[in-house]
Amino acid sequence: MTEGRDDYQAVVAGHGPAGLAAALGLATAGLRVAAIGPTTAADVADEARTVALMLPSLRLLRHLGVWPDRLAEISAPLQRLRIVDETASLIAGGETIFEASELGEEAFGWNIPLKALVPALRQRAGELGVALISDDIASAETCSGGVRVHCASGRLIAAPVAVAADGRGSRLRAAAGIAVREKTYPQSALATAFDHSGPHYAMSSEYHRPGGPLTTVPLPGNRCGLVWMDTPDRIAVLAAMDERAFCRELQAAIHGDLGLISACGPRQTFSMTVMNALAMARRRVMLAGEAAHVIPPIGAQGLNMSLRDAGTAAELIGDAVKRGQDPGGEAVMNAYDTARRRDTGPRIGVIDTVNRSLLAGVGWIDDLRALGLNVMSAAPFLRHRVMRAGLAETTSLPRMMR
Repeated sequence: MTEGRDDYQAVVAGHGPAGLAAALGLATAGLRVAAIGPTTAADVADEARTVALMLPSLRLLRHLGVWPDRLAEISAPLQRLRIVDETASLIAGGETIFEASELGEEAFGWNIPLKALVPALRQRAGELGVALISDDIASAETCSGGVRVHCASGRLIAAPVAVAADGRGSRLRAAAGIAVREKTYPQSALATAFDHSGPHYAMSSEYHRPGGPLTTVPLPGNRCGLVWMDTPDRIAVLAAMDERAFCRELQAAIHGDLGLISACGPRQTFSMTVMNALAMARRRVMLAGEAAHVIPPIGAQGLNMSLRDAGTAAELIGDAVKRGQDPGGEAVMNAYDTARRRDTGPRIGVIDTVNRSLLAGVGWIDDLRALGLNVMSAAPFLRHRVMRAGLAETTSLPRMMR
């Protein structure tokens, strides 16, 4: 340790799920690691949002020691995934239901309240000796020997490699000189949770509508999480409604599929953008989570991709240290960049295409999308391929997610 500087084997920027998972992965590999993040980012008091984590992500959480434990008690399995086409195309898209049992699985994943996931990760990080530093990052710099992070309090943290999971405005990404490509949609989203009188049958439903998808995701009992995407004006109107009026509007929008809607929780709104970094690693900095990619909440891909970032970063860094190699060297950076871009690039492209096709309101595009759903419904081999792709069950998964 140099005077006035705290040295670690790795430093992680960000106290969100991706950052904490990366720090935990590094700690389980035996590394001395620090995770830096502002207190406001760590204390997630977000009643509205849940995260649908698929099987590889749950394996990661199990490896890190946070699943199932108490999280399973307040979460719900995702045994069925339903896509409902409502674009009023000439070809009736109807609905397509994917069953986890078709793949020999009990569930595709579990829907977990975000307000519970982050504290569970923080608690486990403390148990494994991760240095949790509640501070803002004032600046960062990279050099041939490592990364130096200057905290707002004046504290200096140094390590040979860094994982930047500090959000879309990442200071570490800027220090590494990595540019991003970003686009804003004419669209917003509303997130909340609600009670319903009918059963949800452990099924997540994604209604494809002209303004964007409306998605319900099961929670324990007769309760679901909701993400409703539409034009900014429409979302603003929905957010301003009193609870009773909003419940009626939601019940009509999903055609009474869940029975009587009631007890809607706090509603949170946010604008829709898509962003991806032009490189996933450079100059001893690996990008993870929203520092690397931001996508609309379609197909439950966002946090699952972020956790694959975290697992891959922890594995490559840990393996390099065990071999006595430089964990921030070019070989490790190139391996991470190749692995993660191969996964995130196509997924971002597909999600962007689906969302833009819903916003376009062009008849032949709607017909093509409806035809694709019909083909998937009729072709078991294609259905299995789509389901496996959605789960990201590939040989390139990090070991702790297989």
